[in-house]
Amino acid sequence: MVSVGIDVSKGKSTICIMKPYGEIIFRPFEIQHNEKELSELLSIIKTIDDEVKVIMEATGIYHLPMLTYLQKNGIFVSVINPFRMKKFRTQSIRKGKTDKLDAITISNYGIEHWYALENYIGLKDSYEELKLLEQQYRHYMRLHVASLQSLTHLLDFTMPGIKELLNAFDKYNGRHKLGDFVEKYWHFELIKCKTREEFIKEYNEWANEMKYQPSQEKANKIYDLAISGISSLPMSRGSFKTIILEAVRILKEIDSTIFNILSQMRDIATNLPEYAVVREMGGVGDVLATKLIAEIGDVRRFHSGSALIAYAGIDAPPYQSGKYFAVNRKISKRGSASLRKVGYETMKSLKTHKYKDDAVYNFIIKKELEGKPKKVAKIAGLNKFLKIYYARVKEIYNH
Repeated sequence: MVSVGIDVSKGKSTICIMKPYGEIIFRPFEIQHNEKELSELLSIIKTIDDEVKVIMEATGIYHLPMLTYLQKNGIFVSVINPFRMKKFRTQSIRKGKTDKLDAITISNYGIEHWYALENYIGLKDSYEELKLLEQQYRHYMRLHVASLQSLTHLLDFTMPGIKELLNAFDKYNGRHKLGDFVEKYWHFELIKCKTREEFIKEYNEWANEMKYQPSQEKANKIYDLAISGISSLPMSRGSFKTIILEAVRILKEIDSTIFNILSQMRDIATNLPEYAVVREMGGVGDVLATKLIAEIGDVRRFHSGSALIAYAGIDAPPYQSGKYFAVNRKISKRGSASLRKVGYETMKSLKTHKYKDDAVYNFIIKKELEGKPKKVAKIAGLNKFLKIYYARVKEIYNH
């Protein structure tokens, strides 16, 4: 029984090799994440005449080179949740933190939890690719929000209130209506100089050309806003036009990237067996189906629906002491925040479209009628949704 504790850092790791009862075979030493030094570590491990298990913490992407190399060469590697390791580390009375001490602690963890250690099983390539794309999607959506806020701030000088009339973002074609409109009309004066009839005609021609829905009512509202609105800066300030059009260009570049990422995600997701089943669930469209599969991954890695719920961090662990039993426990939030976000979006979609034949929708309504706050009812609905998701998708793979 030999525990190899690895404290992973960016580009390097600190290793400690230990036997039971604190017997250190190799005192903590440092290696770089390159072929030569990883090969030397592999040679050391393979010369040990005993059962060897390697233990490391999950550290974003920093542990992946070490994990990939060792598993490729047939070494047992257990990847531990950092929170679990933190709890183990704080058992010590004397505080201290260095890479060497961490390596010893991780190695000790391996000895104490030897029979509970599990060999790491990564996601299949499709799920791994989906997960990485979903991370990039979230990143660019944050940029989209920031860029849209910046453009809106600039338009408050030239077209205050225009965003409320043209705030439509189409994820399916990667375009924002506001950006397309501002490219043609960046200042109220460009609208005021026309008669109402001229602007309505121009607006509808522009809408047809850009493949938006023509609308006389929308054109009238924009014209009324232009007539009554007050621009803080005159149209003669040409430099401001440049700034606004540059903000539009950046927004459109980001939106195009979001569209490309979603297209790739859909291409991958639609080839997975569970896509059709997930797509048929209430409140789930093409985008949400893809995002749910990306965040959950392969359901076969969860032993039950409750494990999936715990992974999402919406479980409420029981608390009992003596005769005291806690009720109305809050969700743990010890899980994937991004899955909770996508799940909550799904519940909002379910409520918006009123799928009255859907069990989850009816469950949410029932909780609301019981007096639960709407947010609490949605989280309860998400709990039920994930159990159904697990059962239906697992059934596909069991056949």
